[in-house]
Amino acid sequence: MKPHLLLIEPMMPTIESALRDAFTVHPYHSLEAVLPIAPRIQAIATGGATGVPAPLLAALPALEIIAINGVGTDAVNLNETVRRGIHVTTTPGILTDDVADLAFALLLSALRQVPTGDHFIRTRQWGKNTLPLAHKASGKRLGIFGMGHVGKAVARRAYGFDMPVSYHHTHNLHLNNAYFVPSLLELAQKNDILVLSASATPQTYHSINQNILEALGPKGLLINVSRGSLVDETALITALQNGVLGAAALDVFEHEPNVPEALLSMENVVLQPHRASATVETRLTMGQCVVDNLLAHFSGRPLISPVLPKTPSSGASTTAS
Repeated sequence: MKPHLLLIEPMMPTIESALRDAFTVHPYHSLEAVLPIAPRIQAIATGGATGVPAPLLAALPALEIIAINGVGTDAVNLNETVRRGIHVTTTPGILTDDVADLAFALLLSALRQVPTGDHFIRTRQWGKNTLPLAHKASGKRLGIFGMGHVGKAVARRAYGFDMPVSYHHTHNLHLNNAYFVPSLLELAQKNDILVLSASATPQTYHSINQNILEALGPKGLLINVSRGSLVDETALITALQNGVLGAAALDVFEHEPNVPEALLSMENVVLQPHRASATVETRLTMGQCVVDNLLAHFSGRPLISPVLPKTPSSGASTTAS
């Protein structure tokens, strides 16, 4: 008998085919639809942003493993999974380059006003009107909040643009060519650009508040490729509207997929629909990691990339989709 697996988020067709070969796959539609088969569900495949809603987790008495297609675990109650002995796996390292690439794509798009220029041409304004000058990227001071895998990959890209890099993390990593700053406020004060690549934890919730945005300043750029919960969106909108903050480039939002209406009309904001890891190459590799973790569990082999219980900390490390 194949183990029963609940597929919460769709995956690449070849990955879903591999899952169907090994499991009886039940696509997730609603908690009510799951209840009749709930006692049979032994595994879940889900995404990092979606995770497993608490009512669903409580409704699955036979659940043994949650395989996350991503590295974020903030949408899964890890205290509860530990209590129940449910294994949790992620896909670490695989999406690091894609997330860092998008961070830099957002950086360049915001500073060089790429979306504005694209719209300018598409609306046939070239030759009739003029665009304001954009801003240079090379040489800008770059601050990184969360110097894990993604943060370090962003830093490597910044060096190619001759950017001095500093960072705020849970502790000093003593890195070459990147300077540790002991407070997030000081990091914002010292830099032109602030990239968020920290984990979503109770300690980092709304860590980007009015004070941080004011410190980054009217010429500053905020880039978020981590989780929307790090940013107080109300404070961000007010800062952008009032010229307290220069610009923002966002791949993630606090209440996805609901994006505040105010952000949609701002020309100093670049938006993406939480797709930092959304490339064919990376999603295939991530999906295979999900499959491999599930197969390892049900064959009695060690998990490929388990999430291990952690001691409480301030948790400024990497996240992704």
